[in-house]
Amino acid sequence: MADDKDIVVEFLNSKSASKSKFYFKDFTDLFPDKGPRDVKKILTKLVNEEVLEFWSSGSTTMYGLKGAGKQSHAEGED
Repeated sequence: MADDKDIVVEFLNSKSASKSKFYFKDFTDLFPDKGPRDVKKILTKLVNEEVLEFWSSGSTTMYGLKGAGKQSHAEGED
């Protein structure tokens, strides 16, 4: 059985053709049996492990796979 981090990564990989960044709510929908705090802990672990990265527009924070999407390249990130 896949652990919670694998579920997040598989979800992002399955959507990578159409989107690279997702709202927090997209992830809470993956775990209907967990509260928002538990989902945030899963995402924070993945960010700390450099699997995911935050993206912020200033008013909204989104999550995506590290290095995926146009935004990371446009800002000169590796």
